[in-house]
Amino acid sequence: MKYQLYTVILVSAVLFLNTGCNGQSPDKRKATQKNQSGAMQKPTNEFVEGKDYSVFDRVRIMDNVGFTQPAEAFSLLLPKGWQQQGGISWIMPGQACAGNNVQFKAASADGKYSFEILPSTTLSWTTHQQTLQWNLSNPSNSPYCFYNQPIDAEQYLRSGFLQEIGNPKIITTTPNPSVVAEMRISAEKGRRELMQYGASDVQIFPTALNAEVKWNDNTEGLVILSSTVIETLMYNQYDGSSTKNYTTTLTKKIVFKYPAGEKEKAAAQFAVIMGSIRTNPTYNDAVSNFWYQARQNSNNRHWEKIRLMDEQTRQIGEQAIAKGNQRLSDMDNQMRSWEAKQSSNDKIHTEFIKTIRGVENFRDESGKYEMTSGYNHAWSKGNSTSFVLSDNPNFNAATTFNDQQWKPMTKVD
Repeated sequence: MKYQLYTVILVSAVLFLNTGCNGQSPDKRKATQKNQSGAMQKPTNEFVEGKDYSVFDRVRIMDNVGFTQPAEAFSLLLPKGWQQQGGISWIMPGQACAGNNVQFKAASADGKYSFEILPSTTLSWTTHQQTLQWNLSNPSNSPYCFYNQPIDAEQYLRSGFLQEIGNPKIITTTPNPSVVAEMRISAEKGRRELMQYGASDVQIFPTALNAEVKWNDNTEGLVILSSTVIETLMYNQYDGSSTKNYTTTLTKKIVFKYPAGEKEKAAAQFAVIMGSIRTNPTYNDAVSNFWYQARQNSNNRHWEKIRLMDEQTRQIGEQAIAKGNQRLSDMDNQMRSWEAKQSSNDKIHTEFIKTIRGVENFRDESGKYEMTSGYNHAWSKGNSTSFVLSDNPNFNAATTFNDQQWKPMTKVD
């Protein structure tokens, strides 16, 4: 029997604004104007977007499949002008590789910078020879699930992931022990569930890494990747034999591409995007509850009767998100506390961000936000949607954009 955890990929949202200082000649300094507080202010037309400041807007990723009406799965901040594609996919219970997944890509207008979340991959293996031979002879046609021996993050990077992203050359790889520690905590709930299904023992082996890679076209990239191997020991009560089943889940398959020589700028931008990811907790609970019930039904040999869009499934989804409907319908008119939390609600995700770049905390009227370190000034409209970061002490978003809704944010601990 194959035991498999279904992993919901819900990925989280931050902002990044890349800026630089724009020096002034003596003549230009004479032309500076005073703002209302008396501070010297450069003329509006001297500030260049992408050099003195950058604007990031929040993009909301919708699930258009799993419920009777579209539901927001997660949101993230992208630089102004970036184009994005992709979203949430579902494979119905009873089919090979059942579960839901995310595939998302965003890129700058010139295509030089891109951010991509690739779908998770699941590998299965067993020491039961008859089952092993049958599965090897009848491979799954799913692009997300394969029959293969367990593998850690570094092995998968070298043997499979590089091929998925265009065969770049590895520059460096760095294990991420803090992410591994969070992965162990996160996997404990799944371990207890497997024990309920009859496993005599469950062992979990998580690994995670950060990597730098380079393609032949002089493009470089930052990669994060994690692997969780779950080993379940099953005893045969009739003959006393035992079988070990393995499920390897390869997640956090994220790639950020940038032109060679721009690593510092890219690392800051990558950290902001990663840190801005916010998962909708109402949606997350609904999806988690659905798959939990699906696994329970599968364990009771009733899973083949369940389909994602049948009446029973619709009732599960509607009941789970009923309390959040008003929040979803009013999301553009009221502050949403789950986006204004101090940090991402995915601790594994947060630990990855810390290894990319440090963060600073800024506060406005809507809440406190983590932003990439290295920027001394931040502005927002207090709506958790648009932000500006800059290191230029003369820059002021309100005067630059001629919009008094832009307010300076306060740096806090």
